[in-house]
Amino acid sequence: MEANSSAMKLAVGIRYALPMLAAAVVTFAPGATAQTDPFRDGVNYALRAVSLGQTAATAADWNQVAKLWIRAVASMQDVPLENPRRAYAEKKVVEYLQNFVYAQQQAAIGYKLNYPTFNSEVLDRQLELYLSYIAAVGRPDVAIVGSSRALQGVNPTALQDALAARGLPGRKIFNFGINGATAQVVSFLLRSLLTPEQLPRQIIWADGVRAFNSGRDDRTYWEISSSPGYRLLAAGVRPDLTSAVPGSALPRSSAEANSTRDQTILARRRLENQEYPQADWERGRGLAPTPVTQRSISGWRSRISGINAIDANGFLPITDRFQPDIYYSQRRRVQGSYDGDYANFWLGGEQEAALREVVALTKARKIPLLIVNLPLTSDYLDRYRLRREWEFDQYMQRQSRVLGFVWRDLSQSNLSRNEYFQDPSHMNIYGATAVARTLANDRSLTWP
Repeated sequence: MEANSSAMKLAVGIRYALPMLAAAVVTFAPGATAQTDPFRDGVNYALRAVSLGQTAATAADWNQVAKLWIRAVASMQDVPLENPRRAYAEKKVVEYLQNFVYAQQQAAIGYKLNYPTFNSEVLDRQLELYLSYIAAVGRPDVAIVGSSRALQGVNPTALQDALAARGLPGRKIFNFGINGATAQVVSFLLRSLLTPEQLPRQIIWADGVRAFNSGRDDRTYWEISSSPGYRLLAAGVRPDLTSAVPGSALPRSSAEANSTRDQTILARRRLENQEYPQADWERGRGLAPTPVTQRSISGWRSRISGINAIDANGFLPITDRFQPDIYYSQRRRVQGSYDGDYANFWLGGEQEAALREVVALTKARKIPLLIVNLPLTSDYLDRYRLRREWEFDQYMQRQSRVLGFVWRDLSQSNLSRNEYFQDPSHMNIYGATAVARTLANDRSLTWP
């Protein structure tokens, strides 16, 4: 029984929800017909979703489950406001949306580019999303690149809105942040992975010292450059969405499916560097009422682990706020002199060479390049880090004059307030929105 992944997927729904939903049809909808009763329609869609969820094995199966849940949501939302069943239906809308999110996650696990991995799940998924974005709306006017600090540190939607308020509407902006990205990774992304036709019209490179410090080991670039995807790309075979095969990545056996799913969950947990209680993973699988039914959809979304929380514009919205007392009660405070990001500090070498490669590319393609040093909390900036940040700013000012790109240092700006951060060096959605507005309101910057 435990080896059967289908039974494990919606165990709570199988055990509790079917009798509850069937009873609800009789108890709450006496005499109503399926054609005229949206409440009954919603229950029927939910029953079908539960049934299909018991046997779903491919991305296509889970996509159908997700569609049934969203139809159940729409039907419950159609229950008239004056109907006595409306309050109950509203609770069901929240529960059904949670189940929809879970089914959508399962579908996403099984739908991937039919292309070898780059040894970075974030890069793999961001590449797929970027290519799909281009297919849907065209190449972006502005692309944000950089590490996880960029991924969750510049809100593309907020930047679009702020530019529109300035009289520059309709700008398409995508965040192509990749966890651990250095200057070498950004150079690979722009010069090798993307074709000239896929490059944006303008680039915002948002990051910090870590991306340009050649004294530390560039583990992320090493992993990418030793990956199967990198070798295939070097052989001239490019990633292409037309070769995507829904469900092809899903194993056939139940045991293999369980193993793959467990590995995916662990990878997502590592991505956020947190451990979530098992109850948080079980929520959304069950159909019976749970304590999370009062949570707003945005609140529920913020708890979805890792890359599945990345939005359609490539941005990772984090709602957690940095509270030093709580944060350091759970983690050791690391002084700057022991911080690996500043290890063997050297602004030159391979990362400088990669910076020069990126600048040369943008000049040849006439793509404006803005490099931004993202904000840091004052709690993070001890004496050692402040010294290195000053050196970094001086270095980038010189490079911007010599190479010809635009440089902005926001590391010690008024955006360094704790409420703008998830942790001492990574911004949350509120900080990312403030950064976007700051850039949009900088009248010395030009936009495509």
